[in-house]
This record gives sequence, structure tokens and C-alpha cells, in this order.
Amino acid sequence: MLVNGVWQENWQPVQNKDEKGRFIRQTSSFRNWITPDGAPGLTGKGGFKAEAARYHLYVAYICPWASRTLMARSLKGLEEIISISVVNPKLTEQGWQFGGFNGSHTDELNGATYLHELYTKVAPDFTGRATVPVLWDKKTQTIVNNESADIVRMFNTAFVDLVDSGPNLVPEEMASEVDSLNEYIYSDLNNGVYQAGFASSQEAYEEAFKKVFVALDSLEERLADSRQFLFGDALTESDIRLFVTLIRFDVAYHGLFKCNRNMIKDMPRLYNYMHRILAIKGIQSTVNIEHIKAGYYSIKALNPTGIVPVGSAL
Repeated sequence: MLVNGVWQENWQPVQNKDEKGRFIRQTSSFRNWITPDGAPGLTGKGGFKAEAARYHLYVAYICPWASRTLMARSLKGLEEIISISVVNPKLTEQGWQFGGFNGSHTDELNGATYLHELYTKVAPDFTGRATVPVLWDKKTQTIVNNESADIVRMFNTAFVDLVDSGPNLVPEEMASEVDSLNEYIYSDLNNGVYQAGFASSQEAYEEAFKKVFVALDSLEERLADSRQFLFGDALTESDIRLFVTLIRFDVAYHGLFKCNRNMIKDMPRLYNYMHRILAIKGIQSTVNIEHIKAGYYSIKALNPTGIVPVGSAL
């Protein structure tokens, strides 16, 4: 991580843990919002007006949090409005690096070698981890936001005057239900697999393992009435949150993170649901299994040899 703007020691996957060895995720640092008129959003300061070609998104295909911003960008028709850079999926001793892997990019916008250089460009004394996604403002040369939940939501609403495309991912009449299901999916599944994989005690691992599969069983049952998506026929933000974990489960979480009761392919409703979402126009381009496997299996704390398994086939 960075401490007062200086990179400290080799990259480590465990950001923090409690007294029982439970994995604790870092809180995002930049929380400004893009709005149609540039007024302040829910957090942060104003001045970030929705404009074509003004903003740039730094992402990693390995990262589920970053990938859900890519999904929202695609679903809302923002590909020509917001440019992207994809980092190398393999974690280096200085975290995310640009270039050097098929399908990754050099940082032509800022000329950085490592993602953490963007953080210190904006805040020379920054302390914290340099995470993706990063939503960058080309106009003011700063980070707008690095919280994926914020970015997905602003993509849903901020650019409606520029691009009239895609589903409303949080319909007003469903907002409270979407928020509630989002929180459940995040705490018990999205973050739950990480709590299992990065647990530093048997108790913490088994607690997370149970939570993950209770959630999967619940969601499998939710789809029992032949609904297309989690809220029926309407694709929502909750579907994005669930999809990014499902698509990584069999190729990474089942083996590397020890979430091995069963695979998603053994849960027919979730498996078919995952493929329905994958078939939506623009979604397949947000998924790169080669990056996902290379990235997760590059985590030396979990896979010291760096060997990437051949399976499983999606």
C-alpha cells in the first residue's frame, strides 16, 4: 500500500483482519459524483458534469468490482462516451501494472507504469491501497471516484441527456428492494468468497464458507419461478452484482478460495441465469476468463507456484 505517498513493501492480498482472522475490506477513498449538471452528488464535491469524452475508466478484468462498472458502461451505451484502460491481471510487487499481458493496455493517458502512480498524482501524500476501478477526469486531471457501487449508479443516471440507452438499473419504485438485495449479495456472496479465500483462521473460513453457500442456495431458490432475473423480467443493479461473482466462481473461487461444496454448474437455475446475462448484448466483452484465471492464480499468498489450472471450462 501507499503510506504518505510512498509505496510500502510487496503487495499483500489481506488488507486488514479482525481478532478472529476475518478479512476486512478497505473503504474507498474518492467519492465524487458525475451528475447531468455538475452539481454535487450524494458524496464529495461538485464540478463533475456529464460530458462526452471527458471521463476515463481504469479497470481490471480479474476484479469483480471493476467488472460491474464495465457492465454498467456497456448496458447504458456509454462505450463511446467513457474510454477505458485495462491493467495487467497479474498482481506485481507494486500492485496493478499497465501492459505486459494480452488484452491489457499501457497508460497512454497519464503515462503511469503502476496504478498507484495515479493516486499519488492526485494526492502526493495518499495513504491506502491503490484499487480498481478508478474513474478519472481528463479535464481536471483527478480521480472522480474509486467506489464501484457509486460508479455503477452514476453511470445509470448521469449521462441520460447524452445517451438514451439501456435499462434503468435502479427503478425508483424498486430502489429500496434493490438496495436491500444488493447489500445481501455483497455481504454474503461478493465479499463472502473473499472472506473465505483470505481467512487467516479455520473459524473465519468456515463462517464465510457457510455464508456463501447459504446465499447461493437462497438465490437458486429465488429463481425457482422461472423468472428471468432477480426481480422478474427487469434487469437491475442486483443482477450485475450477482453475475460478477457467479462468472468467477467455478474458475477461481471454487478451487483457490476453497469455496468447494459445489460449482455453479451444479446449480442449474443459477448456471442458466448466468448464461442469460452473459448473452445480453455487450456483456461478453466485459468478461475475460484468461485474465480472471491469470490474475487470481498470481496471488502468491494463495498460490506460491503461480501455476494456473487448465480448467474449468465455462
